[in-house]
Amino acid sequence: MLSMPSYQQGSRTFSSDGTPLTKNPANGSWVSNSSGYRTQSIPENHSDGDSRSGQLESNGSCASPPQTPDVGSSGGIIATNSGHMENSGKQSEKRGHDFPHRYPTGEKRTGLVATTIAASVLALILCAKSLLFPSHQGKLPEGEIGDNKRHTTDGNDLERNSELLFDDRGRYVLEDFDAKPTFSDFLPGMAGIYGKPVWTLYANRGQCIASFGFKSKNYPIMEFSSANKAYQNTATLGFRTFIQGRRGAHSFFAEPFAPSKTRFKGLPDEMHLLPKRFMYVGANELQISETDFQTHTETNVTYYTLPEEDFGAFVRRTTITNLDKEQPLHLSLLDGLAKIEPAGGKIDDQLKNIGRTLEGFFGVYQAHEDVKTMPFFRMSTESGDTAAVKVQQDGHYVLSFIEEENSWLLPIVFDTNKVFGEDTMMLRPVGLQTSSVADILNGPQYGFAKTSSAFAAVDNIVVPPGRSVTVASFYGKTDDIMKVPVIARRIVSPGFVQYKFSRAREIVNQINAGVETKTKHPLLNLHIQQMYLDNSLRGGIPIILGETDDNARMSNADEDERLKVYSVFSRVHGDLERDYNDFIVEPTFYSQGPGNFRDVAQNRRNDVIFNPRIGSFNAKTFLSFIQADGYQPSSVEAVVFVIKDKARCDDIATTSVGHADGVRAQREALSRILYDGPFRPGQLFLLMEKQHIELIVSRHEFVDMVAAAAVTSPMAVAKAQGFWADHWTYFIDMIESYLSIYPDMESHFMYSERIPYFFSPLRVRPRHEKYVLSISYKGEGQHVRQLGATVKDSAKELVRLKYFNNKTGWYDPAANWQHDSSGDVFMSSPIAKLFVLASIKFATRDAYGMGIEYEAGKPGWNDAMNGLPGMVGSGMPETYELLICIQYILSVVSKYQEPIIVPTEVASLVNSVIEALDVLDSSGYSEHPSQLAYTVPEELFNYWDTVSTARERYRSVTAINFSGEEKAISADRVIKYLGRWIDHVKSGITRSLSMGSHGYGDSGKTGLSPTYFSYNVTKWTLTGKKNKDGHPLVTPNEMKVGKFPLFLEGPVRMMKTSRREEVIGIYERVRKSGLRDEDLQMYTISGSLKGQSYDMGRMMSFAPGWLENQSVWLHMSYKFYLQLLRGGLYEQFFEEMTSGGMLPFMQPSVYGRSVLECSSFIASSAFSDPSMRGRGFVARLSGSTAEFLSMWALMFLGPEPFFMDTKENTLALQLKPALPLWLFETDEHHALGKRSASTISFKLFSSIDVTYHNTESKDLFGIAPIWYEVGLRDGSVIRVDGPVIPSELAVKIRRVVFVDCIDAYF
Repeated sequence: MLSMPSYQQGSRTFSSDGTPLTKNPANGSWVSNSSGYRTQSIPENHSDGDSRSGQLESNGSCASPPQTPDVGSSGGIIATNSGHMENSGKQSEKRGHDFPHRYPTGEKRTGLVATTIAASVLALILCAKSLLFPSHQGKLPEGEIGDNKRHTTDGNDLERNSELLFDDRGRYVLEDFDAKPTFSDFLPGMAGIYGKPVWTLYANRGQCIASFGFKSKNYPIMEFSSANKAYQNTATLGFRTFIQGRRGAHSFFAEPFAPSKTRFKGLPDEMHLLPKRFMYVGANELQISETDFQTHTETNVTYYTLPEEDFGAFVRRTTITNLDKEQPLHLSLLDGLAKIEPAGGKIDDQLKNIGRTLEGFFGVYQAHEDVKTMPFFRMSTESGDTAAVKVQQDGHYVLSFIEEENSWLLPIVFDTNKVFGEDTMMLRPVGLQTSSVADILNGPQYGFAKTSSAFAAVDNIVVPPGRSVTVASFYGKTDDIMKVPVIARRIVSPGFVQYKFSRAREIVNQINAGVETKTKHPLLNLHIQQMYLDNSLRGGIPIILGETDDNARMSNADEDERLKVYSVFSRVHGDLERDYNDFIVEPTFYSQGPGNFRDVAQNRRNDVIFNPRIGSFNAKTFLSFIQADGYQPSSVEAVVFVIKDKARCDDIATTSVGHADGVRAQREALSRILYDGPFRPGQLFLLMEKQHIELIVSRHEFVDMVAAAAVTSPMAVAKAQGFWADHWTYFIDMIESYLSIYPDMESHFMYSERIPYFFSPLRVRPRHEKYVLSISYKGEGQHVRQLGATVKDSAKELVRLKYFNNKTGWYDPAANWQHDSSGDVFMSSPIAKLFVLASIKFATRDAYGMGIEYEAGKPGWNDAMNGLPGMVGSGMPETYELLICIQYILSVVSKYQEPIIVPTEVASLVNSVIEALDVLDSSGYSEHPSQLAYTVPEELFNYWDTVSTARERYRSVTAINFSGEEKAISADRVIKYLGRWIDHVKSGITRSLSMGSHGYGDSGKTGLSPTYFSYNVTKWTLTGKKNKDGHPLVTPNEMKVGKFPLFLEGPVRMMKTSRREEVIGIYERVRKSGLRDEDLQMYTISGSLKGQSYDMGRMMSFAPGWLENQSVWLHMSYKFYLQLLRGGLYEQFFEEMTSGGMLPFMQPSVYGRSVLECSSFIASSAFSDPSMRGRGFVARLSGSTAEFLSMWALMFLGPEPFFMDTKENTLALQLKPALPLWLFETDEHHALGKRSASTISFKLFSSIDVTYHNTESKDLFGIAPIWYEVGLRDGSVIRVDGPVIPSELAVKIRRVVFVDCIDAYF
């Protein structure tokens, strides 16, 4: 055994007698190849795919970003005709193996190109023109952001800028990323259908990764931190790289991406000596690079989530390139995580509150005691102070190796003291600087009762000139330490890392292909895909399960009961800035997590437009969540599967695992799992894994069999904080989307389907239990507030307990549904449920008949108005939605002339409402809009009191169940009722416009709809009782209305009820109001809140221009823009878009992050710090994605692509886009052969290629084609003259599978 090699030739290392030598990475010693150890020097033809293809200028003053070659792929996650998302590469069907043994490398490898004169000149040009972050976006810059001029564009600059802001893979490029203003973001956490995802959060500091782990932030591998702390700690506590290098006699020590060498503006003249850094933000990857001009090294780090394996891992690839053209680089390094957390149950809160005590449970174990290459980080037991002690079996593993044809595992340095010594702040690796990697590896390490590190150690390898070495590291979790060696053997397979990297890319690329759009502007095309992806992360991607034969594959979910819709990849939006949300990303196959009801309802709005095969699934699901009391649950979970036929379970088990006696135990276990209670696909696979059940059929085939045999049930959860007032307002949008594809199914859907009522354990208290007398927040007197509006009902809890399954620990799905007195789940038709909903909401209008009361403890969409329910508040947004809902019910009943069958309890409530209206109408009450008093008139107050009492009585009798008796209300009577209700709702709207808004600089004369009102109870009677907090309870006798400043939501929702001329007027008034931020040319969520009461909610706690206090809230802004498009204000819409109001047309250097990604809010001009104005905060997963996709549908399809031809009473299709000429590409080879045509193409239903040929080169605003050519998949082409595609062909297009492409000529 030799201590050091004698000489080198190329990449080979030899002893003095010419024997080839190999270095053992475990102990750093050199041995002859005959000893069995492979060489770890880098072959001359090796250049990792993450290294750049061009070299920066040596002075580092400015350069083009490093470029990385494309990574090839084999197969991809695709949305097939069957609805599955599959791997298109052929995979083994052997048990436990859905992957090839060897992986195609696929990745084009290029050597490092030496610096040339041309490259230097190009770098200087790029630097001189400052092209990486241009000062304009998608328009000719007539002025800066602060200029009040309106900008228009033909888009040419946007096309050029897209090449400068993004690389050739569509990744956002950020130069000197760690010197830029801070931002945070995340990887999507997608590992494919058959993968186990990891959540990963990052920031533009250090080596970027700020936190990651499994399932939720309670199970971190790197501790979760809020953004403000992550910006401080990521560079020190996150991933680090320490290099000990030598060229000839010159030795150096370096830490790539060290904050001490960040190129902050204003530094002294030695800026040119500092490393040059870039960040590349991809859809499912993150890469950073650093070129160090002093050490002549380049470091590239790439991160991605391991896809499509039965073990989850976060993958890091670190590539070190020797930029020296002549001398080899002798390299030792530590690369990894400075601070790693062990597995030990839910530990996030404990890490922050009892961290030192918790360390006593920590330990580092090895799969094999004699090696240091497979550390296993876990606690000895969970830390709970309970009588039942839970021994910890799960652990976090770290496995690293150099990517070569045959790879070794590298030793892992886990003892933090060996690296950092006594520098407990981890600023400097004092331990390493005073020793060597070899010294650390040869010495003892200690990992108990303290927090550990996880550094891959590379000792003294040789990197030839211009070559690279790549260290791949996997950070994961498994339930058994003995699985770690199995995982290790898997990941070191040749080509594994690069193949999985290409698959990670392909998973997202294939998802985004469903909305592939080709306009003239690549940046907009990329933005459309990003918004589709982010919408999918918040709402989920619907896939079809249960396809057991060709008939099923040709049908939609409404036509074949075997087909089941299942949404994957959804989650609550939680990240470094949304630190308040407890997100869940289930580490299972078919991964999904619960989502907030509002988020999911909005973000699934367009699902049927992209995947018609789901049919009415979403509409039925969300209408089923309407409760008897008119409210909806707080969060939505994935549907559950139930199979109640034991024989069917036995058949599936036999088909899936075999008939042989040797698998009898597996067969019986699988049958029990299927029969014992509700399950989801991911949980099913976990249970099978734990019981060692192996399939003899493919996973897809198995899941399809199970789904076809099962029934599904929606799942949701009601939380004790209260009921949101706006949750029901998204139902009509969802129904309209369904009917835009299936207008011929309206009658069947509304009258023939039967859906249940969600049963919540909460109840809404009546007024005499929640109107309390308390001290005002200023302590100046008493006022009446509405507190404790909802409460858990013990009687309801007892009902639910009847359905608890002790064997599975789950409730039977029946626990979620309201029953009748005979014990059956009570169901109604969708039209009946809408009528029930409208009846209750009409009975919940405020005392002045204007807004809908926030009577259940929560406000509407703007949750920062959390104090408004306490102020006995109400909202106009819900009133406008009530008007839309009533008008839709009226249109259905008028069209089909069928009665509505409702529970008798609802019929009684409706009768009480009608009687109260009769009394009001006969009272002689009249008003003049200009003479409204703030005190509620006696007649209106009495009506409100009567109807509220009837509503409370109805809720009391339906709290546990319906009687089961129903009453049919004739179509004529329904039409009469609804017409009367519409008149009263419109009277309330007129009243609200007269009341107006009131705020700082707002005289109430804008003519815009107010959004909120409050009611001050000026006279009351004590009931003699107190609430649980000791506040006296009161009965109101008189009320006075209170007004608020302007909010954007009121006008936006009003626009939905308005004709085009009215929309124009609202738009112009909004532009002239305090809602317009002229400097940014955007719209704020509210006007100035100066002088408002803190009682209204937390928005008053925020600084003006920040969060919900007068910032630009993109979701509401996008709702505003959507209404312009819906209202036919095409020119105004595109002007707002291209002048910077919408992405990707915002100024990148001001926005501060990728212009492909939406933020929740933008700091407005009301914010005190000018440097923050225009910057986006709180990354992605915003409701703006749903609004944007609705815009996309209107722009490319039109409002009603499918409709009923009234003459023939048959289905027809008409595409009627809203596209400006500047979005079209010019085609010099126009099919007509007469002149050039402009084209735009996109995917219809995620499958059919549609191309618009603009033969007259004009704006296509609401214009239908002159003729169509429809290409079928059998190769035939059908020409359709005229603007409408007739029924037979329209049906084929809707079924998708028959049609390949559509060319529409205008």
